[in-house]
Amino acid sequence: MALSNLDRDLLKRCLAHQAGSWNEFVDRFLGLIYHVISHTAHQRSTPLQPEDVEDLAAEVMVQIIAGDYALLRQFRGQCNLATYLTVVARRICVHELARKHSIHEFQPADDGGLNAIAARRSKRHSESEDREDVEKMLAKLARRERDVVRLALLEGRSYEEVSTELNIPVNSIGAILSRAKKRLRAGKPEAKGEKQPKGTS
Repeated sequence: MALSNLDRDLLKRCLAHQAGSWNEFVDRFLGLIYHVISHTAHQRSTPLQPEDVEDLAAEVMVQIIAGDYALLRQFRGQCNLATYLTVVARRICVHELARKHSIHEFQPADDGGLNAIAARRSKRHSESEDREDVEKMLAKLARRERDVVRLALLEGRSYEEVSTELNIPVNSIGAILSRAKKRLRAGKPEAKGEKQPKGTS
């Protein structure tokens, strides 16, 4: 299908940096990009959390506008714009998923050791030893953070499942996990008043 007059005009205005054109572009094609990301991840058997999809969509948009819309300037109009963006988004998504997988496989854990414990569990190490390690780490956190970490990281629940289970807003879970990981790395208790006992071993 050939490039429509609507998309030709939108493309022209974006490349000319006309006010409001980029917002119109995002409104028109962001849903498509989300769909491409989800479909690509499904094809590659790679489960994504909502924030992962958002990050990938943002990366696609960043690459589209990079180099003064270099990707859009390369478009020759031999198909419709949605088809071209589908190809672009899929290529970026595949690259980013491969990169993230490589980082996950080869970089040391940066989340206070939780990933390392999860890996040990998957390799059938002693469950009692792992449970003791986990409980020692989780003891550093307040109850809500502890529950979110246990469900999202150790049990692999989705953000929606964690939200339902704990009755907290789904858009707050990423921030809770981020704070919890920082506290685990720092080795500090979570909240004021939850001080670690002194003189304990």
